[in-house]
Amino acid sequence: MTEETGPVVEIAPGLRRVRAHNPSPMTERGTNSYLIGQDDLALIDPGPNLDRHLETLLAEIAGATLSAILITHSHLDHSALAPRLSEATGAPIYAYGDSRAGRRPEMDAFEGALGGGEGVDASFAPDHLLADGDVLAGQGWEVQALWTPGHMGNHLCFALGDVLFSGDLVMGWSTSLVSPPDGDLTAFMASCRRLQTRQDRLYLPGHGDAVTDPAARLAELLAHREERMAQLRGALAQGPADATTLTRRVYTDIHEMLLPAAERNLLAHLLALLEQGEVTCAGAVGPGAVFSAV
Repeated sequence: MTEETGPVVEIAPGLRRVRAHNPSPMTERGTNSYLIGQDDLALIDPGPNLDRHLETLLAEIAGATLSAILITHSHLDHSALAPRLSEATGAPIYAYGDSRAGRRPEMDAFEGALGGGEGVDASFAPDHLLADGDVLAGQGWEVQALWTPGHMGNHLCFALGDVLFSGDLVMGWSTSLVSPPDGDLTAFMASCRRLQTRQDRLYLPGHGDAVTDPAARLAELLAHREERMAQLRGALAQGPADATTLTRRVYTDIHEMLLPAAERNLLAHLLALLEQGEVTCAGAVGPGAVFSAV
């Protein structure tokens, strides 16, 4: 099927994208699920718990064996359908860990104090854990897991030859939401720099179209975060303020409905500056905390 006639697109022989019908400002046209293989299949990101999407996936799997369900990260728009798909096919679920796995102690310290938790699949429980560098293989395919925290602590990318399934870490249509404590800007930057050391030809993200120039996109994303850091330093130079006030100082050209997500991203930048000793916080770090430049 083509873009014009349905949600299923053959990217290459043995590689299909199945897009869920969950469009939103945070998901673009919907979550991308990917089927790898011909008769023996792996599926990356079953997507949201929607009957329609499950029916489409089962129709695409029909006549073949689904050997593995791979999860890039446990946000509900990526992992919620996994239990039903596993029950329907018998395929085990593989992931880095549950929704708390992979977080740095620095982020764990803010548990409950910062809000956050947007879209987290709190009940997610994989059948098998994948460590960084682990390889899964089936008939005609071999996939390597790369631990790439930042958008979420348990985020994995999956490498299939020179194609990388980049989840929500790197997308072409938007920058990734980094919302503490699940999101971690320090980890996000490190993961992007790690990907810069690779020679991947193509990224297939969790939302939106393929990224055809990964090196350029990574450079753009890192530069964007550095620019946001500079803007935040400028906003702090105007005087101490809480995250809400600083967000309005920095984000002057976005729609009002996107300001809450922007504030979560800005809070991630504030925590990174706090770690680096460039910012202080009056009292405990929390939604109403006042930050000051050193």
